[in-house]
Amino acid sequence: MINYAVDNGIAVIAWNMEGYPQNVLNEDSMAAFEQNIDKALADAAVKGIIIASEKESFVAGADLKMLRSMLEQDSNAVTAEQAFKTSLRLNLILRKYEAGGKPVVAAINGHALGGGFEICLASHYRVAIDNPKTKIGLPESKIGLLPGAGGTQRLPRLIGIEKAAPMLLEGKELSPQEALKLGIIDELVSDRAALIAAARKWIEANQGFIQPWDENKKGKIVGRSNYKVPGGNIQSPRGAQLMLPGTALLMGKTYGNYPAQLAIMKAVYEGLQVPIELALEIESRHFTTLLMGPVAKNMIRTLFFGIGDANKGEARPKDVPKTDTKKVGILGAGMMGAGIAYVSALAGIEVVLKDVSVEAAEKGKDYSRELLKKRVSRGKMTQEAADQVLALIKTSADAADLKGSDLIIEAVFENRELKAAVTKEAEAQLAETAVFGSNTSTLPISGLAEASARPKNFIGIHFFSPVDKMPLVEIIMGKETSDYALAVAIDYTMKIRKTPVVVNDSRGFYTSRCFGTYTSEGIEMVSEGIHPQLVESAGKMAGMPVGPLDVADAVAIDLAYKVMKQTEADTGEKIENIPSGKVVKKFVEELERFGKKNKKGFYEYPDGGKKFLWPGLAELYPVKAEQPSLEYVKRRILHRQAIEAVRCLEEGVVRNPTDADVGSILAWGFAPYTGGVLSYIDMVGVAQFVKECDELADQCGERFRPTERLREMAKNGETFHGSKAKAVA
Repeated sequence: MINYAVDNGIAVIAWNMEGYPQNVLNEDSMAAFEQNIDKALADAAVKGIIIASEKESFVAGADLKMLRSMLEQDSNAVTAEQAFKTSLRLNLILRKYEAGGKPVVAAINGHALGGGFEICLASHYRVAIDNPKTKIGLPESKIGLLPGAGGTQRLPRLIGIEKAAPMLLEGKELSPQEALKLGIIDELVSDRAALIAAARKWIEANQGFIQPWDENKKGKIVGRSNYKVPGGNIQSPRGAQLMLPGTALLMGKTYGNYPAQLAIMKAVYEGLQVPIELALEIESRHFTTLLMGPVAKNMIRTLFFGIGDANKGEARPKDVPKTDTKKVGILGAGMMGAGIAYVSALAGIEVVLKDVSVEAAEKGKDYSRELLKKRVSRGKMTQEAADQVLALIKTSADAADLKGSDLIIEAVFENRELKAAVTKEAEAQLAETAVFGSNTSTLPISGLAEASARPKNFIGIHFFSPVDKMPLVEIIMGKETSDYALAVAIDYTMKIRKTPVVVNDSRGFYTSRCFGTYTSEGIEMVSEGIHPQLVESAGKMAGMPVGPLDVADAVAIDLAYKVMKQTEADTGEKIENIPSGKVVKKFVEELERFGKKNKKGFYEYPDGGKKFLWPGLAELYPVKAEQPSLEYVKRRILHRQAIEAVRCLEEGVVRNPTDADVGSILAWGFAPYTGGVLSYIDMVGVAQFVKECDELADQCGERFRPTERLREMAKNGETFHGSKAKAVA
């Protein structure tokens, strides 16, 4: 697990965890690490210590599987006291060698993240191999935690509060060159041999070295109480200038939804006023509070385990041999098709980008040209590599060029007749093993598959815009879709480095159906006389990326209108009876306010100016004299999305609660601090959620009414992610 050797008076403690792709911190590895540290410190012949790794990376951080037992909301496996002791234990191990009286060097050969980098911060000197792919940082805040092994204390002591803030609060990761410039890496070398040599050289020249925040009192190293933090101590004028406005800015960005960032600020503020020993205990207490709270549990479960499992292809049929899409045909070179072409070519896949004319297809290819140009200008790709990617994209107006494609992705307009026509044209060119995927966002896959001669090989592959930035692909199974087609779609999605979530067929599937409720509820509230700015602010303060009216404009109001009209044609439900339907119909048919696309929507878009809410809203939908509370509006916004997700789960559209959570965060940005749309219900409490939904249903309409199954869950004390939740799906 951890190898130990002494050569010429220098102990090399080399991490090499068997059975793990990377070195991680867990109960076993911490015990082994401490044992070897104790051995080196106790050996009078050892004059210095090198902490290294025999794997490709250094140490990747905490083994979150160690925390998994605490994720179930009905689990009492770990108490706060036990969690505190575990956190403090690692701090004490690191403090042992930091204050052990012997110089310690961290020899960083690869990724050093989280607890792995905190091992380095406790060392007296840090040498790293100059590999631009190496990541160095403290990403804990991204999953609702804070660096719990001294990161909030040593980093600002080393480089100052201002420079440390992005790494602590945002989880910013750096390359070795960036880390050297910032001052958290002391030296860069070319390879592993030079790494160990540089570490040895520094130890030989720095006997008796101690950290700048420590002092030697009668042969005992202890934390200094008068240490001056670079850039100013907390109580200095400069420190006050950083902390006070910094806290205000933080609250302005997070709206208090992310306790980790606030806890980091508290740990820094409190810890930098005391010696390091007490500061580490303060940090461990803040870490424990976060760990035992719902936000970290939900974020770890969804953002680490949920997304991680999806990226490993957990939903892939196990009995289908692995497939490899080498050529993909894309029908339609609009924004979606152009984006799909780009990510496919970037993954080394041959692409045929087909449209009604070569000129139209070339216009779509321009999207790839511009993105690749930016990558080259930013030093992320050579011009030669960019040219190779572009060469993979062949533009065409001839269906015959689709021959040899392993996969077709249709990305034409949301029109059933048009989709049927391009399906038949493309299938005539394909081998029997080829799979046809539709990028439709709302039309049921089983209905579209009626135009196919091979419905078993017909599947939904729903991308999100902009394709190059959005990480999710929603894969939709039609009634006749085969496991083989599913395997091809998942293998392709993983090849282009997207996260696949598999759902079953329905109008709007899962993501569009639930996402539509966000904009719909916002529009409905405006029509009721709730102030548009209150609606927009509540959306953002609830944790959504932007307000519902802003989103409606960006997606296009006329697109929502077309979807509603198609629903009306298919189901007979009048557009006026669909929530927000009356408003959308008026905006499109009477006012020609289509959204951002024609610079007229819920917002005005002046040339060269900042957008602002359309003043005409007040005339159409007069604002009531008495406005609801902010909490009421936030509740309507989040509860409406959540109750729709519950229906999707119960109807079998989304397959399990974790997929629902992952899809909600990655597809439409549902408040990440909740862990996703069903974790949100667990956080509120199922019984409380049912009560509040009933109240909203009485006030606003039956769209909020809880399902009978949800009532049963509330009665039985069940949760979506507890041990009883498996029966829900």
